[in-house]
Amino acid sequence: MTPQNGMSSRRRGYPKGRDVAPVALAALRDLLGDERQTPSLKRRDLLIEHLHAIQDAHGHLSLVELRALAAYMNLPMAAVYETATFYAHFDVVHDHQAPPPDTTIRVCDSLSCQLAGASALHKALEARVDPDCVRVIRAPCMGRCDTAPVAEVGHHHVLYATAEGVEAVVDTGHFHPEAILWQRLDAYQQAGGSQLLAHVRSGKISIDEVLQALEASGLRGLGGAGFPTFKKWQAVRQAAGPRYCVINADEGEPGTFKDRYYLERAPHQFLEGALISAWAIEAEALYIYLRDEYPGLHRVLHEAIAELEQSGIVAPGFIIMRRGAGAYICGEESALIESLEGKPGKPRHRPPYVAQQGLLGRPTLVNNVETVYWIPAIWHKGAEWFAGHGRNGRRGLRSFSVSGRVNKPGVYLAPAGITLRELIEEYAGGMAEGHTLVAYLPGGASGGILPASKADVPLDFDTLQAHGSFIGSAAIIVLSEQDNLQAVATNLLAFFADESCGQCTPCRVGSEKMLSLLEQPTWDVQALTRLAQVMQDASICGLGQAAPNPVLGLLKDFRPALAQQQIIVSDAAEGSAP
Repeated sequence: MTPQNGMSSRRRGYPKGRDVAPVALAALRDLLGDERQTPSLKRRDLLIEHLHAIQDAHGHLSLVELRALAAYMNLPMAAVYETATFYAHFDVVHDHQAPPPDTTIRVCDSLSCQLAGASALHKALEARVDPDCVRVIRAPCMGRCDTAPVAEVGHHHVLYATAEGVEAVVDTGHFHPEAILWQRLDAYQQAGGSQLLAHVRSGKISIDEVLQALEASGLRGLGGAGFPTFKKWQAVRQAAGPRYCVINADEGEPGTFKDRYYLERAPHQFLEGALISAWAIEAEALYIYLRDEYPGLHRVLHEAIAELEQSGIVAPGFIIMRRGAGAYICGEESALIESLEGKPGKPRHRPPYVAQQGLLGRPTLVNNVETVYWIPAIWHKGAEWFAGHGRNGRRGLRSFSVSGRVNKPGVYLAPAGITLRELIEEYAGGMAEGHTLVAYLPGGASGGILPASKADVPLDFDTLQAHGSFIGSAAIIVLSEQDNLQAVATNLLAFFADESCGQCTPCRVGSEKMLSLLEQPTWDVQALTRLAQVMQDASICGLGQAAPNPVLGLLKDFRPALAQQQIIVSDAAEGSAP
């Protein structure tokens, strides 16, 4: 039959688009396994894991490989391509495009690293390396703010990075592996670990007793939302099964590294708390979603889970590890669920909430790492032990990730309600030499900015809202008189603009527009506040809603400081007379 009017002569039912290269499909089966013999390899929720496997093997993702993967999983090429291009850690190389160099250096450009000289480090590295062999790119927070500035060569981190040190790693290929001295299962059990899990499973301790202990302790979600843990468990238990339990280990908030701190030291305490959470809701499986920026922890958790399986504490395959791919938005629980399902991490419209319709359409409990970490300790030491800590009328313990202009950055376990001034003096070794406190971020990039005059406000849930801020994940970044406030604001808004999933216009366009306004020598207050209101009112999720917080804080409390730094803050409407 002769084609007419330029139409294709393909037979009806023949797949549209580019043909799949048989060689590429065969190579994919060698890498991932033969899906014809193991159909479970074609599950949609494995898409991101398969993309990681290809990227790890080849250093990038070619369109030939993506077409082969689409055929392998029986998915539309558009779905595979959309997912691969959504995540920052996947390098998609188009036809006739050169692949990236063999070596990639990522320089963290989070606020803590910026304060420590990341911009100068980035420029120095670009001047020193051969661009044909090495590429230098910026990357968002790597969760190592206490060792800023940080760079990553391949998948190996260089702490307190210098241009000479990073170049030496590239030239020699010698890395100093991350020293993670974690507590093995036998040591954990000798110290009394695993007992609570055994007792709840045997019926010696009931679910009501555990819920009562959590309620008495006042344990709340420590990933940022602060929702009472026992209430979240009850909500999921009320929904008809089957149910799933998911642990959010994707801490991407700039300035936050507390979850990494606990996982590196006591993974079995975390795993016991996670398994108790799964038991509480009678979960079919326990998923752990760990950010890709923590390669050492992927190894630690895989080994710790293997110990549990070998000891018979958990059935093989019950705990499922999933690897993030560089998307801050996946810290939002519904975006995380989307990512677990092998899709771009775009937040869902609510209702329904994930407690009713989450992973694979089933009721899902999502808890933060630190939240479940405390469950065994609260039971063994008593709810009053946890609740008994506190200052200024607050109750409980909080883990503060402290970075910036202090002598001793790090994670500090302190009483809830402690003030910033007390936290710096009693825990962080005081201000760094030559620096005077001017401002601080109490909850990372999204928690707003407060002035030194508010350093005596209690740090806890529900104490900062009156000041236009919130504690979130308790990521404290300390600023001094030597820090440029415009650079701080543009750093934070550039982060939000880069990390917006793009799903809703108020966030996608608003963050870019706000960034452009902040880069001007004159800040139009009316334009900024109107834009902030639209973003807060109309954005789908917390990213767009919280992105204006640092800007609003600067406009409210830092007018004189901005003026001293030659930033003109204008209250006149755009185009009107002054």
